[in-house]
Amino acid sequence: MSEYNVPFTDEDHRILSSCVTLVEGLADYLGGGYEIVLHSLEDVEHSVVKIINGHHTGRTTGAPITDLALSMLSRIENENRPGYISYFSRNKKGEPLKAATIAIRGVGGRIIGLLCINFYLNTPLSHLLDSLCAPAQQSPAVTETFAENTRELVVQSVEQARAQVMADGSILPSNKNREIVALLHRWNIFKIKDSVPLTAQALDISPNTVYLHLRNVRQEEDA
Repeated sequence: MSEYNVPFTDEDHRILSSCVTLVEGLADYLGGGYEIVLHSLEDVEHSVVKIINGHHTGRTTGAPITDLALSMLSRIENENRPGYISYFSRNKKGEPLKAATIAIRGVGGRIIGLLCINFYLNTPLSHLLDSLCAPAQQSPAVTETFAENTRELVVQSVEQARAQVMADGSILPSNKNREIVALLHRWNIFKIKDSVPLTAQALDISPNTVYLHLRNVRQEEDA
């Protein structure tokens, strides 16, 4: 069973703090129809440590935990659930919502917080569609590579970088391979094991040449 208002360890604080970025990322991705709340069980009277789109309930940082959140926590603990529960509910305005409560565990597996996601079912369809459409000023859509293994990921990334560089007429032919390596470096491809020899093979150059380009790129970054 979770204990409330019990001081956290430093590690507990780090775990909960790391979830703040998760809240921000989810809210940005899902849009204004979702209220995302991060609760800390260290102080249930001021449990809300992060909330986005709080206008749905009028809550702000420092608000207390709700009776429903505590009820969902009890169900997670007592009903052999995997650490989360989804349900339908209404806020105090009577607005219908679909919600999820996800337990956050700290040192020793103790539940130290809750991530609550509330989707308001009365959100206008136009608002939902707006959140799915790229803004006019956004750069072209980014391509994601789905590979079955890291070798395939490296090879596909090299081909993607090559296509991008070759299509840029402002890059001199003698600098093409260097720019491909620079792109792969920015994409963190060279953090993958055996990425240098795979890149060299795909570009038909030596591994030493890849290392040379990579070293020059890193030196320019540090300059």
